[in-house]
Amino acid sequence: MTTSLTTPPPDEAKTPMLRTLPGVPRWAKWAAHAAPLTVLPSGLWRLALGFGIPVGFTGSMGELYAAPGWITLYVTVLSLFVEGLALLTLGLVQPWGEVVPRWVPLLGGRRIPTMAAVVPAVLGAIGVLWFCLTFVREWFQPDRDYPAHEDPSGLYAWWFGLSYAPMLAWGPLLLAVTIHYYRRRRTQR
Repeated sequence: MTTSLTTPPPDEAKTPMLRTLPGVPRWAKWAAHAAPLTVLPSGLWRLALGFGIPVGFTGSMGELYAAPGWITLYVTVLSLFVEGLALLTLGLVQPWGEVVPRWVPLLGGRRIPTMAAVVPAVLGAIGVLWFCLTFVREWFQPDRDYPAHEDPSGLYAWWFGLSYAPMLAWGPLLLAVTIHYYRRRRTQR
């Protein structure tokens, strides 16, 4: 099937806001798509915790997470919120990160100022890096608010670690895509 240079391929014509922008290198596209995947395992782990699936906590922590309750709502909202934030990385390589989608009231169709995307993305990347590094440091620190013997151990500790380890890549991926976004938008002017 042939298409002209002015007519987008059929799949892009149906979802123009979901395609990758021209000038975005493959590495940036992959990095932007990888960012939401880095938080998915931890979100699934939290959901398991919230729905009463044993994740290895004992003592008072084990009692807190033993059965579904308020913690279920909390971890569900937290997991969806974090995944939503990670999905915003896609806006740095797709059209909706440069032009507000037409369906948005009052702002639809307006160009997004470069710094309106760059500043929150850089602050987000720094915040995620700080959180992840603090979390790793706290996890290995012996004097915490609750006894270490209540933490997951054995296979549960491995499950916990493998669920949160990918999140360490979220900050660097977001920062790399943000720098590319800034440079690409700056050269477009």
